[in-house]
Amino acid sequence: MTAPPDPALRVLEAPASPADWPAEPEAFLRRLGGPAWIHQRGRDRSRCRVVSTLMHGNEPSGTRAVHAWLRSGATPAVDAVFFLGSADAALEPPGFAHRVLFGRRDLNRCFLPPWDGAEGALAREVLARIRALAPEALVDLHNTTGHTPAYGVGPKLDPAFLALASLFADRYVHSDLRLGALIEALADELPAVVVECGRTGAEAPDRVAREGLRRFLEADALPATAPALAVVQEPVRVCLQPGLALRYGEAPDEGADLTVDAAVDRHNFETVEPGAVLGWIPPGGPWPFVATRADGAEVSRELFRVRDGVVEARRAFVPIMMTTDPLIAVQDCIFYAARRKR
Repeated sequence: MTAPPDPALRVLEAPASPADWPAEPEAFLRRLGGPAWIHQRGRDRSRCRVVSTLMHGNEPSGTRAVHAWLRSGATPAVDAVFFLGSADAALEPPGFAHRVLFGRRDLNRCFLPPWDGAEGALAREVLARIRALAPEALVDLHNTTGHTPAYGVGPKLDPAFLALASLFADRYVHSDLRLGALIEALADELPAVVVECGRTGAEAPDRVAREGLRRFLEADALPATAPALAVVQEPVRVCLQPGLALRYGEAPDEGADLTVDAAVDRHNFETVEPGAVLGWIPPGGPWPFVATRADGAEVSRELFRVRDGVVEARRAFVPIMMTTDPLIAVQDCIFYAARRKR
């Protein structure tokens, strides 16, 4: 396969007639032709809000919501800017199937220095454009690859961050991890949250993205306070040890260094109690986990234990973003282990 061209940002003005946009989301992305920055004029030209989506090519709900909004003919309360990051990955056959194209960096890890490669340059340009606008707020729309309710993720517990997330969901993850995501770079400048709309391929996440986006763009003033949200915090990133093989199944897989319970994503946002079975390792197999806190400490043996080849929870935690996709689990992480806010 020929390597795709470097991702250069396409800067567009929303056309006067919404019918000028293609009728289908895939055709919309083909027209964009790559990472895109779309500006739409609002009723109040003195203010602006930003919507980011498609950081990963296999997360379509945000794209579908942005496309539906632009095709609706609605005028936002203030100027709106839409950044769509990975149109090329989304369009790679069979469509909305590839998180990142082969040989490319994960764009969602490129918004903090160093600004390496084409993705780093793109992230740096996008940040410069956002800062030049000084927007009121930013939402970054994503999907998950496991069964989960919709939830917001933010770097702060400030009321403005919680209120922003509440336009889309009734759960919030306060994350102090520094992975290079867009909202981390903007944390001290404006309310900015990720919205995980739910599992790719289901109808409900598309509805979460579409209805939340409408509330975000139509409001004359964004809410200053939020209804009570279920909050979890201090997520620990749980990854597979490099070089090991991972499988999902209902029993141990002889070809795997770690077999994870195929229905593990049922635990998302539940409290996993000590002793809960999460998977299996072969007799005498290596320790399979690397679990990293925000301060860099490795705490996997505080979270898990292995007894007779069975992987169990050592202490209670609340998992989020548990996936059942082995490729995503190896490329990114298996899940995050958090705790409920007291």
